[in-house]
Parts: sequence; structure tokens; C-alpha cells
Amino acid sequence: MRKEKSALIGALASLSLILAACAPTDDAEPASSSSSSATGEAPAASVTVGLVTSESGPLAGYGEQYLAGFEAGMDYATDGTGMIDGTEIVIEHRDDAGDADKAVTAAKELIGAGVNILAGTVSSGVALALAEQAAQNEVLYISGPAAADAITGINEYTFRSGRQSSQDVATAGTFLDDISGKSVLVFAQDTAFGQGNFAAVDAILGGQGAEVSSLLVAEDITEFTTFAQQVIDASPDLVFVAWAGATSGSMWQAMSQQGVLDAVPVVTGLGDVATYGAYGDASESISFLNHYFAGATDNAVNMAMVEHIEGAGGTPDLFSPDGFNAALMVVQAIKEGAGDVDAMIAALEGYEFEGPKGTMTVRASDHALLQDMYQVKLVADGDAYMPELIGTAAAADVAPAEAAE
Repeated sequence: MRKEKSALIGALASLSLILAACAPTDDAEPASSSSSSATGEAPAASVTVGLVTSESGPLAGYGEQYLAGFEAGMDYATDGTGMIDGTEIVIEHRDDAGDADKAVTAAKELIGAGVNILAGTVSSGVALALAEQAAQNEVLYISGPAAADAITGINEYTFRSGRQSSQDVATAGTFLDDISGKSVLVFAQDTAFGQGNFAAVDAILGGQGAEVSSLLVAEDITEFTTFAQQVIDASPDLVFVAWAGATSGSMWQAMSQQGVLDAVPVVTGLGDVATYGAYGDASESISFLNHYFAGATDNAVNMAMVEHIEGAGGTPDLFSPDGFNAALMVVQAIKEGAGDVDAMIAALEGYEFEGPKGTMTVRASDHALLQDMYQVKLVADGDAYMPELIGTAAAADVAPAEAAE
């Protein structure tokens, strides 16, 4: 059994960019303790999955993207039946509102009712709390868009369905020439997400000889003029911006109004569709690394996800693949060992599958999800801006450092 780890993980930990999930089913039956794959017995009539993520609160938009992707993935993986090998997959939704205490309460209630598969959350702090509950109660947990590197390898029960900060940072590095001796400022929120980004940039770019410093802003701050001026006063050679949530627009507005985008090169992650217009005239001068946008790939799985989400009246977005991947992983776990946690873990370790972004691989040693990442620019499209793919960073080239045992 792997040791639990609470520290941020790996020499190549990283910058997680603009990040960083419906109705409850009150009468769902608890998961069975047996499965045909794990025990040779008849398959369980139903297995319940506890889906915990933000449906309200500052990250509700990200939670909505994750949930839309999860629904599309479940439809895809079960051919629209909601069943696998005769077992009905029942989804119990819980809103964590971005609050770790609420998430833990929800997890305890679900586990107490017999649920032994948890999935979700867009908040890194919440995901770390859920991972702790998974280990304490010996249940399977598949984290969602939450990007903190510390989630990878934290315990043997925890997996992830999205990318992590190290993959963001490594992708950012593909835009840069030699930065030895250059000063790099990480501008981020003072949260597990932001702190993880600073640790990642310090490890990766600092390891290449850069002098890395940080400007971390409290999560409840809504006025950023003073902080934008502090960025200018620091006179860095490069600014890495890592931001999540509803204040992204006002933060970028202040950065633009105070002249930060004109004064210093800025690299950041391309966020969700709602942020495409947030950069104004400076859009085409910013380097964007990207986890996903609908036009990044044209494989059959991505087209199926896009079709399902749009058919339901939604928009494929940044964290749609994370929900879709989570559904595929849940189905794989139930198919190979529903109700037997050890069997479900074994079914996911080393699991390689085709997701909306292409080939995804669950690294057996620490449960990192290896995947391609993207280089993107924003281009003018009338009065708006739209993403355009510059290049693809191969999964092997941006793989996070292996979490130590």
C-alpha cells in the first residue's frame, strides 16, 4: 500500500492555469459489495457513484462543465443505457460549493450509505480533503479538474481524470527559450491551487536557472489595481499567471489597465470559453498553454462528446474532457471489479483509453493521467477572439515527475 502524502509532489510540479460537478437521487440503492469480475458471482443489480463537485459557489461554472462532460461520457461508455454488463450505474450528486467541509460531510454521508466510488470536484483544496476521506474509508476516488500536484500519488485510492499543474508548467516551458538567470514572477491566488503553481514553477523553471518569486493574492480579493502595480514594480522578465474562478475577468482588466501586458511578457493558460474575450487587444500578444478547447482535436471521441453536450444545449468547454474521462474510468472500474475496491484500483492502474484529447494513460505507479497538452493563440474573429491551435505538446514531453513512494 502506498504511503499517504500531503506535501506537494515531484521535482516537476507546476503552473496550473486558468482553471483549475445534477439533481440528487434520494432513493438510490447503495453499492453492492460484490461483482462478477472480482468475485465470479452474478453482477450487482446497481452500483452507486457519489459525484461531488461545485454546483454553486465561485467555481460553479467549472463544475457545470465537468458535469456536462460526465453525462456525455456516461452516455458514450454505456451506449446510452446507463448500464454496464447488466449493472445499473446510479449517480448521486452532491454540491460541495467549493467548501472542503461540505465536501467531507457529503462524502461521509455517501460512504455511510454504502457508496465506495467517489468522483469529482474542481477545487484542489476540496480534492485533497476527499482524497483523505478515500484513504481513511478505503473507497475509490477519481478526482476531477482540481489541478494541484499533491493529489497525484497522495494514496492508492485516489486517481485523477484531468491534468495537473506540472503538465501546465511543462507546456508553458515549450514556449520559452533558455531562461537561465531570468526573473520569473508567479501571480496567483493564495490557495492550494496557487501555491501549487508557485511550487511547480519554482521547481521547473527554477531548476533551469531562473529566479522565481511569487505574488499571491487572497481568494476573496475583488479589486486588483494595487496588485497589478506590484507586478510592474517587480520588473520581472516573465510573468506566469495562474488564476481560477469568477474574479478572472476583473483581474485581467486591472492587468491591462495598469499596463502590465505591455510592460512585461505574460504566459498563462487559456481558460474556458467565457474568458476568451477577457484579454482585449492584448490577446494576440499573450502566449497561452491549454488543456482543451473544442477545436483542439478532431478524433471520434471528441466529436461524440461535443455532439452530446451541444445536443443538450450546452457548450463544450475547458473541463468537459475531465468529466468525460471520469465517466469512462468509472465504467472501467465497475466493469472489472464493482464493489471490490482493490479490484477497481487494479482495473485503473495502467489503464489506457481514448478520450476527447486522444490517448490517455493512467500511470500505474502514482495514478497521474498522462495526456497531450496544447499551445494556443487567440485570434481576432470579428469583435471577438477565438482559440487557434499552434502545436501539440506530446504526453511524454509534459509528463509530471513521478511521485515518490
